[in-house]
Amino acid sequence: MNTAGKRVAVLLEQQYQELEVWYPVYRLREAGCLVSLVGPEAGKTYLSKLGYPAKADVSAHDVSAADFDAVVIPGGFAPDYIRRHEAMLKLVRELHTAQKPVAAICHGPWVLCSTPALKGRKATGFHSIRDDVVNAGATWVDQEVCVDGHIITSRKPDDLPAFVVAVLQALVGK
Repeated sequence: MNTAGKRVAVLLEQQYQELEVWYPVYRLREAGCLVSLVGPEAGKTYLSKLGYPAKADVSAHDVSAADFDAVVIPGGFAPDYIRRHEAMLKLVRELHTAQKPVAAICHGPWVLCSTPALKGRKATGFHSIRDDVVNAGATWVDQEVCVDGHIITSRKPDDLPAFVVAVLQALVGK
């Protein structure tokens, strides 16, 4: 799988789930991807649910879908904060419109609920957001990874290996 040079945005906000940021970041970098942590403010440090710091490389205000080949939306409580920023939602909407891989895990699909990305799709996520995903127009499935076109969703940290494999496959068009 040749993913060298593929550009991936990993969205960042306070209260993120540690594994759902760092596991994809390191696995994607190991695969040769150029990964950027994208937050509301460039250079700001965002703390995870357990206080682990992550510094945003760039601001969502300063990037567009043309800058990336895919986006990863982690869970934790971060998605609730991410979707409060129009620039973050705009980036996700643009990537969706461009049919580039949009991957969300755990509570990450909450961000997709604030865009048209789930309408008419199959998707999964953490069980407590099932109603939100269904109300956003998706058909809920309970599986470790759900790939419906360019939309990739998973339920929880245990699903990260399958989730990242699906992201890598999407980056090379499989």
